[in-house]
Amino acid sequence: MQTVNNSIDLNCDMGESFGSWKMGRDAEILPLVSSINVACGFHAGDPATMFEIVSLADELDVSIGAHPSYPDLQGFGRRDMNLSPKEVYEAVAYQISALSGICAIQGTKLRHVKPHGALYNRSARDSAVANAVATAVLDFDNSLILYGLSGSLSISEAKEIGLETASEVFADRTYSSDGSLTPRTETGALISKSDLALDQVVSIVENGTVTAADGSRVELESDTVCIHGDGPHALKFAEAIRSGLDTRGIEVSSEF
Repeated sequence: MQTVNNSIDLNCDMGESFGSWKMGRDAEILPLVSSINVACGFHAGDPATMFEIVSLADELDVSIGAHPSYPDLQGFGRRDMNLSPKEVYEAVAYQISALSGICAIQGTKLRHVKPHGALYNRSARDSAVANAVATAVLDFDNSLILYGLSGSLSISEAKEIGLETASEVFADRTYSSDGSLTPRTETGALISKSDLALDQVVSIVENGTVTAADGSRVELESDTVCIHGDGPHALKFAEAIRSGLDTRGIEVSSEF
């Protein structure tokens, strides 16, 4: 079988602890992935957590990205908000600046930006929000890479203004026939078995297609595969996917 990709970036959302409340198994997952998306305080995370995760990632040579969100700590950034494009721009720019500053203090560099939760989903389908996110990234540092849902407005709007992009696919989420993610409110939106998650990743990486929830085949470009760090199966998924990719001779790397 001929592979579409000989290498793939494996990313994970991290740094989502807050104060005494802990989430995820970041230190255990970090050695298995090639890039991470660090919460910047609006949906989760705090300064201490951001400093800690940046230090750990730098030690392991894992690429660091900002994971900006709507200002929604209570809803973990998963509630849609009707912010104006200006408000989206300012919120994203603020969060990127915070994490980039922490990276600079610790002698490392921010490499990419990936919106979180409802902001990610909104930017995938709303051109004004997608443009606001991309413009904030561009204005802050035009060398940063924008991670966005494969085939979505997040990618096309960023490319339109000259940003480098990474088309993202998901290991632990199912797809609708139009290439969008199945909404979390619907049954079957989440993949709970590591073998099924691995099968989905391999299909996307090797064939460039995924089987949607309705059984149809959807073509997807893929530069990076996401594992949600807050999921109960995150470590198990990361271990299975990394092992499966290694076995198939597919390099896990953030260089694409």
